[in-house]
Amino acid sequence: MLSARSVVLRAISRRAVSSEERMAKTGDKVVCRREMHRYMVDCLTTAGAVKSHASQLADVLIEGDVRGHYSHGLNRLEMYVQNLQEGSCERSGEPTILNERAGTAWVDGRNLLGPVVGNFCIDLAVKKAKEAGVGWVSAKGSNHFGIAGWYSLRAMRQGCMGLAFTNTSPLMYPTRAAKPALGTNPISLAAAGQEGDAFVLDMATTTVAIGKVELASRKGEQVPATWGADSRGLVSTDPDTIVKEGALLPLGGDERSGGYKGYGMASLVEIFCGVLAGAHWGPNVRRWGSNAAVADLGQCFIAVDTSAFAPDFSGRMQEFMDTMRGLPQSNPDEPVEVAGDVEKRHEELVHALGGIPYHPNQIEFANNLAKKLGVAPPQLK
Repeated sequence: MLSARSVVLRAISRRAVSSEERMAKTGDKVVCRREMHRYMVDCLTTAGAVKSHASQLADVLIEGDVRGHYSHGLNRLEMYVQNLQEGSCERSGEPTILNERAGTAWVDGRNLLGPVVGNFCIDLAVKKAKEAGVGWVSAKGSNHFGIAGWYSLRAMRQGCMGLAFTNTSPLMYPTRAAKPALGTNPISLAAAGQEGDAFVLDMATTTVAIGKVELASRKGEQVPATWGADSRGLVSTDPDTIVKEGALLPLGGDERSGGYKGYGMASLVEIFCGVLAGAHWGPNVRRWGSNAAVADLGQCFIAVDTSAFAPDFSGRMQEFMDTMRGLPQSNPDEPVEVAGDVEKRHEELVHALGGIPYHPNQIEFANNLAKKLGVAPPQLK
């Protein structure tokens, strides 16, 4: 049972979403989820994917946009279309278990779309967690799988604490290096509290994902000095220079600002994914934007049945989140939050609008892709 203090802190943390936050930004175009899903599936099946695989991918891309991670939603659709059209990933099939024990499995993704591999693996990890307490599944032969949070949340919704990791194309300069050799290598953890509350961490081990730099380029905006570097590994704030000539910096930026810690975290993910799964790793992964070779990404999925540990995990988890949110504020207008709070508010915005708000440039991109593929463009709400 929640203490009186927890009830008060919960109320504080779930502050009412203001009328301004319930409005799309000026110029934004709103598309309902079902319509965007239809459009994405049409694009992907036209490119050659079987419908069940296309639907799984569309689910993940839309979840990215709904949660406000626009770099990994509609923004990524054309990349998957190109992969399918050029045959750099398989259009149908199922992953295969190569080695299996009570709490672990090694999976061959067979070069299928990343979400097809990811869903298979996290569901297998959950099944093992329910039997052994912890399920750890590593996969080779996978592709870009969208937001890592999709898979940790999928485990959480099945009653487990979920974690998901993936390596990616080498887009990061390791500290002191002048050559990109690691990916954005994201980490995600989803842990349920009470009454629908949850801690949902979904973060790159670079300061930002490459998609955010690409979005800044499309919008004609400069980026902060901790995001990326030029071809020599020197800090740059020009998104075009970072994307076309340079690469990203580790979480924290350069060495002076602690970027070596982000480099260490990215290496941890690389070991969990590329090295442990026998996939391509580090600089051996194909370069970003190239379909000349298969990606062979390594991915790692962990599910934990918290009932195998101390009782009342969700109660303590809720107390932890309430405690963090109830800390004294350094700025009275900016409450302390926990991972997932920002995304939750964006989900509420989508609900209030009756659809997903997109920047006009993103809709223009979607319309151009629809014309190229000969499918109906997404209809605005």
